[in-house]
Amino acid sequence: MPPESDQAIASLPPDQTDTSESARLSVREWPASERPRERLRDLGPAHLSTAELLAIILRTGTRERSVVALAQGLLDEFGGAGGLAQAGFRQITQFPGVGEAKAAQLKAALEIGRRAAASTQPERPVIRSATDAKNYLLADFVDEEQEKFLVVMLDTKHHVVGKVTLYRGTLNQTAVRAAEVFREAVRANCAAVLVAHNHPSGDPTPSADDVTMTDRLVRAGELLEVEVVDHIVMTRESALSLRERGLGFTAQRARQNRAAVP
Repeated sequence: MPPESDQAIASLPPDQTDTSESARLSVREWPASERPRERLRDLGPAHLSTAELLAIILRTGTRERSVVALAQGLLDEFGGAGGLAQAGFRQITQFPGVGEAKAAQLKAALEIGRRAAASTQPERPVIRSATDAKNYLLADFVDEEQEKFLVVMLDTKHHVVGKVTLYRGTLNQTAVRAAEVFREAVRANCAAVLVAHNHPSGDPTPSADDVTMTDRLVRAGELLEVEVVDHIVMTRESALSLRERGLGFTAQRARQNRAAVP
């Protein structure tokens, strides 16, 4: 098979559709002003559509579809760039015209973008709400196909001090030991922890074991004077806060209410 070349990259002009004959033309047959690479060079990446940027990464289309049409098809299939970033490697290879090589190029580029975005965030993010927690945890679970249990350590103002993955694989919640959950937090003299795990099935609904474990950790944290601020269940598509649902934090809330009564 001949190596891929610039000739293989084709783009659709703004006023044409995927079904047009020009959708399959070689890049040399397009006006220079409409070629993705030349447009990026001359105008900058901000002037390109998401499909054009994706086409530069993919490099080639198929006999039936131009590379831009292929890129647009991927975006439509996965619900935009965000959905594509969350899609698993094998999911992407199931799309017609996208093999392992293209999927690898795509996932590598998206990961670079994720790391670049993460590097611009404050060195010590702060967790003030369940929304903050969900946004902070997204990168840790976005491509996770196995169950994972994570502990995020927080200071007195709920700035992130560090995080540690305790379990990965088939997760038996009854086997999650409080001593392991709090060990690093106690060593680092942290005031609070946030715990999270994922449901690869896609359903964030907490199980009875999830709720029981949360209650157990909350009680253990009170003895150690380390607050459990929340337990988040993550999926690729959504996240659920047990504290917001009042699951596993009932006893803590009741004690707080009693303490507030003069």
